[in-house]
Amino acid sequence: MSPSILVTGLGSVGSYGSGADSLRKALASSTVHTSEIDRSAGYHLPESSRRACLVAYRDLAAWVPALEARRMSPPSKLALAAARMALGCAGLEGAPAEESTAVIVATSFGPSSYSEGLLKQILFEGPESTSPSLFTESVANAPAAQIAIALRARGPSPTLCQREAGPLLAAGRGAAEIVAGRAPRALAGAVEEMTPLLHALLDRFGALARPEPDGGEAARPFDRCRSGFLAGEGATILILEEEGRARERAARPLARVLAWGSAFDPSAPATGWGTGHEGLARALRRTLSRAGLEPGAVDLIVSGASGSRAGDRLEALTLRAAWGAAPLPPVVAPKAVTGEYGGGVLGPAVLAASGARFGPTPGFREPDPELGLVAHDGSPYPAPSVVLATSLAVGGAAAWLVLGKP
Repeated sequence: MSPSILVTGLGSVGSYGSGADSLRKALASSTVHTSEIDRSAGYHLPESSRRACLVAYRDLAAWVPALEARRMSPPSKLALAAARMALGCAGLEGAPAEESTAVIVATSFGPSSYSEGLLKQILFEGPESTSPSLFTESVANAPAAQIAIALRARGPSPTLCQREAGPLLAAGRGAAEIVAGRAPRALAGAVEEMTPLLHALLDRFGALARPEPDGGEAARPFDRCRSGFLAGEGATILILEEEGRARERAARPLARVLAWGSAFDPSAPATGWGTGHEGLARALRRTLSRAGLEPGAVDLIVSGASGSRAGDRLEALTLRAAWGAAPLPPVVAPKAVTGEYGGGVLGPAVLAASGARFGPTPGFREPDPELGLVAHDGSPYPAPSVVLATSLAVGGAAAWLVLGKP
């Protein structure tokens, strides 16, 4: 019999602030914090998106002191801060990590600012001028490595690059490492930074929410008038533990991991969304069946819908195909608050399983008749016993995480 896995800690950093309580309050109040992106470098087109969900890095000093932070890229700082928050939440603050603790971090774009700086050095000054500090922090696995070094965690430490599906895949991989006996505990999650260059590139691909007549920009998941997502940055890290070990130290768990699963949609182009919702629906049903569940047992869906025209369509059609003729439970779309990237649905899903409430979906005004799905309007719903987190990605990756009450 496989051991039961508990989520005993949650660390979160985003435009909403630092810590799980800040995220909880933002989701409950449907408050979206955006900032003007720096356009001074000239990367952006004149009519491009101007806003993003950005982090106040100065607030990280409590978790990553300046002396330690000076050798880290922005994603490494974010990830280490979230990891230390998660340890504090789990009652492990200040305790050395067990040597075989696993660290699994997902990222879509890696340390973009350091990669950009490194390439500029090579291009304008020559290869011999390359900075070793920029080079070592320009790789995608730098945040996971910095967590492992700081916490002395010497277990498995993979970095996953599966775009929007990455956060849930990382959580599933962390649980799998514990079940397989390769690690007694896992720190699993995701991190992202949002630089002006990356923001401009996403805008040129048509991925970002378009400026509206009043100058505002909103994600509008599942809405008929959605035009793209709000780019975001931040980090989310979970502490995963085998239940027996967690109970021995009197941990106060946030959620129970019931199942995890993944799939690939072969119809998806490398930089776009696919159309294989029927195949994804079958994979989703298989994920639920691993926990002995049917779709009707799910009380709440925490969706990865972000305001993307094609992405939200694929998400909605996949859910409808998985549920068939049965009605869907309430569907919340937290990326309307947090922005895309930096953890996405992972933190909100854990909070939902622990009893957090969600306000109305920001920006949702008019249902899309093609989708047949209405985003949560803030109405009260019974406390969920089973929460499904779902995230589909550009390029075809898909991931699901099923959580229950602790």
